[in-house]
Amino acid sequence: MTDTATSPAPPATEIDLSVDLAGLKLANPMMTASGTCGYVDEYADFVDLTRLGAFVTKSISPEVRKGNETYRIVETRGGMLNAIGLANVGLDAFLRDKLPKLEALRQQGPRVVVNAVGHNIDEFVKVAGSVAEHACVDGVELNVSCPNVADGLVFGTNPPLLKELVGHVRRAMRDDCKLIVKLSPNVGDITQTAAAAIEGGAEALSMVNTFNAMAVDIHKRTTRLANGSGGLSGPAVKPMAIYLISRVYREVARDAGVPIIGMGGIQYWQDAAEFILAGATGLAVGTALFVDPATPVTILDGLSHWVAEQGCTSLSELVGRLRLPSD
Repeated sequence: MTDTATSPAPPATEIDLSVDLAGLKLANPMMTASGTCGYVDEYADFVDLTRLGAFVTKSISPEVRKGNETYRIVETRGGMLNAIGLANVGLDAFLRDKLPKLEALRQQGPRVVVNAVGHNIDEFVKVAGSVAEHACVDGVELNVSCPNVADGLVFGTNPPLLKELVGHVRRAMRDDCKLIVKLSPNVGDITQTAAAAIEGGAEALSMVNTFNAMAVDIHKRTTRLANGSGGLSGPAVKPMAIYLISRVYREVARDAGVPIIGMGGIQYWQDAAEFILAGATGLAVGTALFVDPATPVTILDGLSHWVAEQGCTSLSELVGRLRLPSD
């Protein structure tokens, strides 16, 4: 049995791990997942951030957000529940204090993606349009799928409204700044919201955000999260995330030529390989960062070995190459 806790030695032949996200070239597919990595340098003491394909910030809103009351994080079997509530410094402080650090990182190689959130269309437009004015921002990821705030799923579960939102945001951004929409798994048919996002102007999809979930304190007879419910992430959600990515890739994204950034329980290179085969071009690591901040970097060696083992010379050759029984 393969030891998932270690990565094999890199192959003798050079493997091309670069990926193309709708014209945005990344040196490799590894990215941080929004909400788990701070603004830019919180993990700098523990991992070489310059080896990432892209750095994705936590969600930025127009105004400062305190977030939900504690407890906001609860460990579960095989995963983690969080109800942070999109706590952040707000747009002005982000542009003033955080963006210069992101620009410095960008000059060393990794692309920069800013996650944007709002209560309404105007707020989304304000954040996305403001950050996209800066040349160091390569992409904006719209967080329309957070299950931890009262209005977090309004856009992400309503295809017509999502299409309208994406259209407004796309028109507010500079042309060469990529628009990415982060899809919610908490919908009846995720292919409908995926199609709506693409019709609105999304150039890439991130999927999936956390799953609605709850944990109970059986002694106090209350929920363990102060918010009541939260979003489940980590290894427990990986099979569901892969299934949803496979569906969206085959039914919507492949023919539309829209790349997918896959996330949801990626911890080892074998997990990353599953997502690639299911249809993901980019790979974002979130919960695993709390176990080992170097996870995105250590996955790279394993992916190189796997690509060579498959008889390929580039990772892109394996995107969406999963064979289903129905094929």
